[in-house]
Amino acid sequence: MTDVRPDASGVPEIDLTDLDVLRDPAAAYGRVREHSPLARLLAPGMRPMWVLTRHRDAKAMLSDPRFELNADSFIRPAGIPEHCLAYMRTMQEMDGPEHARLRGLVSPAFTARRAADFRPRIEPIVESLLDDLPDHAEDGSVDLLAHFARPLPIEVICELVGIPEADRPRWREYGAAVAAGWGQAFAEAIPGIMEGAEAAVARRRAEPGDDLISALVRTRTDDEDRLGDAELVTLVWNLVLAGQTPTNLIANAVEALLRHPGQLTALRQDTELMPRAVEELTRWCGPQLLSIPRHPREDVELFGVTIPKGDPVTVSIVSANRDPRAFADPERLDLGRAAGAAGHLGYAHGPHFCLGAALARVETEVALTALLRRFPELALADPQATGLVPDPGTWRLASLPVTL
Repeated sequence: MTDVRPDASGVPEIDLTDLDVLRDPAAAYGRVREHSPLARLLAPGMRPMWVLTRHRDAKAMLSDPRFELNADSFIRPAGIPEHCLAYMRTMQEMDGPEHARLRGLVSPAFTARRAADFRPRIEPIVESLLDDLPDHAEDGSVDLLAHFARPLPIEVICELVGIPEADRPRWREYGAAVAAGWGQAFAEAIPGIMEGAEAAVARRRAEPGDDLISALVRTRTDDEDRLGDAELVTLVWNLVLAGQTPTNLIANAVEALLRHPGQLTALRQDTELMPRAVEELTRWCGPQLLSIPRHPREDVELFGVTIPKGDPVTVSIVSANRDPRAFADPERLDLGRAAGAAGHLGYAHGPHFCLGAALARVETEVALTALLRRFPELALADPQATGLVPDPGTWRLASLPVTL
């Protein structure tokens, strides 16, 4: 995509199969952003989507009640057993009072304080995975994605939810299948995840423990309202899905640090910089390129263009997070960047701001801190190679070979 190509109405069009878009989405969307705040996304077999490219406008849409998330915002894998479908409608598909009720019941278990309290239980999981890293080395290098970033989230979820040790090898297989993306293994993992979640909920109703399910079983807003079993199973399913964000963020962050030795040195010299560094890395190389599509409840005019009721509208997160109107020198990775009023959109914005953001931040901080401490000579096995997956929706790596 060497030029910005407008359609007949003057709105730029972005071909999601264009190699320029797949190889360097920040640059591709950036060119469009400086031409127009609104564009159209096109791909064979996909309904065209409107996309907002600038930070202020993106934030406004994500919190605008005229735009809703609904079943059309999500793609379900084929072949899911009927009894599992009831658990697959998460809070993201809800709006209004229904969403507010569930959010209110669940939010106390996902505060920044609760995430910080969970840190001591994440740390031994991270250390154990790092202990095993040298055993996975082949020809002098080890795939950090396969043996660290990918297994970590499902291990954390098992600890968070209270999955028994005996069942965790099976859950590791589920996590690997989900991390691999849509496909046969993904679909086959879903019934097992749901059955395991059902068992975890039943167990914690009978014998509460020190885990998320137990905390939510006890949570209520009044004498009547509490989370039902199906809602708790749905929450576990959503955690497994959302767990892929730390996988890709950790891998992307490590690659970015290893390609920016000055920033890496600064972080090694001042570990107190880590929370700020994680925010900057999320802004600069966060995995989500596009937000979940919203749909206008009515015809809406944006920038002189009428968006028909029901048309999908998304946000280019990668473009908004590098908008010079919101961030000074946005193309530069700066781990010391001061937090500003704009704030990155790596966890979305508005009523559907990512519920697990605090946990993802802590998980990423613990992972990067331990990795850099344990392996001071960490380096890319082949600095010329890139394991980037050509995915128009997610910035992610297929592998991350490093030398320890």
